[in-house]
Amino acid sequence: MRIAVIGADGQLGTDLLKILSDHQLFPLYYPKFDITKPEQTKQDLSRIRPDVVINTAAYHRVDECEDHPEEAFLVNSLRVRDLAVFCNSMEAVLVHFSTDYVFDGKKKFPYIEEDSPNPLSVYAASKLAGEHFVRNYCERYFLIRTCGLYGVAGCWGKGGNFVDTVVSMARNDKTLRVVDDQVVTPTSTEELAVRIAELIQTSHHGLFHLTNEGQCTWYEFACFVLEDLGLSADIMAVDSKTYGAKARRPAYSVLENKKAKNLGLSDFSDWKTALHRYLAAKGYSQG
Repeated sequence: MRIAVIGADGQLGTDLLKILSDHQLFPLYYPKFDITKPEQTKQDLSRIRPDVVINTAAYHRVDECEDHPEEAFLVNSLRVRDLAVFCNSMEAVLVHFSTDYVFDGKKKFPYIEEDSPNPLSVYAASKLAGEHFVRNYCERYFLIRTCGLYGVAGCWGKGGNFVDTVVSMARNDKTLRVVDDQVVTPTSTEELAVRIAELIQTSHHGLFHLTNEGQCTWYEFACFVLEDLGLSADIMAVDSKTYGAKARRPAYSVLENKKAKNLGLSDFSDWKTALHRYLAAKGYSQG
């Protein structure tokens, strides 16, 4: 297959290039390829004529989105609409990524694809709007909700990921303040990329939840990183109100991979197993 990967230098994009290496790949890098410039996007994709377009581009600085809603909706919604329209006109499959944050966190057990979203922040609302555009403007698509991504390449837009920040702060003897009232499932971009590779070989288009298995709070996540590496650090558990982030996050946003399991995709690892592998791959540990 001819596959265009938008945001190919991000942590998910980097792993997708590795996992999909048997295909004819067209990596697209920001700022040379910028989805906020629709005419250029159309020209570049017309030249490639891909069978599949994988869009990892997003404005995902959650708190900044509260101050810049126009930019959040431009990147996460309006230009996703344009991409969906264009993919549909080319008869290309669109793979687009959304977030666990589309839910309000009132449920106390994992969300399935059929559950109704109720976003709490500008970021979440913009991603949900992007979902609606994909569903309504593109006939063949895979819409992927995931959670707490981390990968060896790091998050280009954020200057790293949560795991790397925890390790860096611990090694530099800095105090860690981590929220302990938001339950998530940290997810390896490498494992996610493997399931994307499996999914695009099928014709079972639609919405999928794809995350590692299990759940933890961000504080428990940080503690496991330190424990696995044998690091000691001054770490404090705080609630969301004390932490003081501008954007509201759901208190519980664990996703159930219901449709992926029904389809027979390979199972994800437990989040602790995946994180242990990541710490070794990153060179933080020897195990």
